[in-house]
Amino acid sequence: MIYPTRTAVLAAAAGAPVALLVAVAMPGRWFVGLAWPIAILVMTAVDALAGRRAGTAKISVPPSASVGATVEAVVSVALDGARAPGSAEVALAPGPLVTLENDGRMWIALRGGRGAAVLPLATVRRGTARFEQIWLRWRGPFGLAWQQRVIPTTATLPILPDIRPLHDRGAQMFQRHALQGLIAQIERGDGADFEALVEFRAGMDRRAIDWKQSARQTKLHAKEYRTERNNQIVFAVDAGRQMCEPVAGLPRIDRAVSAMLLTAWIALKLGDRVALHAFDSRPRIASGVVSGMPAFANLQRLAAAIDYTAEETNYTFALTTLAARLTRRSMIVLFTEFTDLTSADFMVRAAARIVSTHLLLVVVLREEELERIADAAPATADDVTRAVTAAALLRDRKLVLTRLQHLGVHVIEAEHDRVGERLVAGYVDLKRRNLL
Repeated sequence: MIYPTRTAVLAAAAGAPVALLVAVAMPGRWFVGLAWPIAILVMTAVDALAGRRAGTAKISVPPSASVGATVEAVVSVALDGARAPGSAEVALAPGPLVTLENDGRMWIALRGGRGAAVLPLATVRRGTARFEQIWLRWRGPFGLAWQQRVIPTTATLPILPDIRPLHDRGAQMFQRHALQGLIAQIERGDGADFEALVEFRAGMDRRAIDWKQSARQTKLHAKEYRTERNNQIVFAVDAGRQMCEPVAGLPRIDRAVSAMLLTAWIALKLGDRVALHAFDSRPRIASGVVSGMPAFANLQRLAAAIDYTAEETNYTFALTTLAARLTRRSMIVLFTEFTDLTSADFMVRAAARIVSTHLLLVVVLREEELERIADAAPATADDVTRAVTAAALLRDRKLVLTRLQHLGVHVIEAEHDRVGERLVAGYVDLKRRNLL
């Protein structure tokens, strides 16, 4: 495609007043005034012919990226022919999964017709970002005509769940909890699994004394327990409409998936069994229970398959189906979000049926935006209305969480950047207290 540049258009438009003056001053020679626009048109045509050359462009992207991260892609341009221009402009349209600076437009300096530049890509959603076309254009020697090419590409960028917290803090968290005795799994007086019968020593819990064996041995003997292993942890991820709303630039569901993978990694390291259950209006993903560190890769793959939906969450259907699949007491970690009391009431009723058999832990993100609106000093009447509405929503939210706690549900309400750390701490605390 060949079309004039802005310089050519402005130069041609600048000749219009001159043509008008010539026509007024010399009506008989009005055609002289067209000399300037015609000259610009001829020069543009010559520039277009001189700038014609074969041009190619390609983009190189990393093998994969984490959602919420910024990665670098390399865009390369090659123009053939003598007297190649000193720069070229490229443009990309990767779709809704990736955001680009300056709408994906960038200039690339060329030397000998070759050049490359780094393009930052900010990933905002999970999935596969496809770069199907690259728009490449350059100007002719006079800068009056654009030469544009549309170059098809097949570059793809798989965007996976964010496991950077696992790499950054996972080992540190694991070592910290290992120091508390969870790796040894032999905390005297704690746990539910019988370990050994030992002679009673000062400092041991008197309730652990085995009176029958003590009577036989004529010495006090006590039962020593160890923290139970092989617990069953089920992560139930709400993938409904509310969870797809962004928090600090990322959907809530991606925050939940990142925290889930971090906790699942810790749980697998501690010898527990893990399962994943994702749902919206109906169950979408229901994995089997897995154990051992090799199973983490499969768990990560299933988490990457959790899709964004616009459907309302059906807590009754999802949690009832989940409870029917469980054959033993399990710890269910429910990641969810609610904004109205009607849907929250359905969640509370479903939780009441679950908590009678299983240990339920509900994880929600703090509404930091509502808190800022409610705490901000109002300057106008609209600010007062917004503050009152935000305060009412926060009050309803606190009421729902309190109802859950009264049912025996454990609740974690954390900031978006600390939800993983808070969840791991809550899981380890429940494990240490032998509530699983």
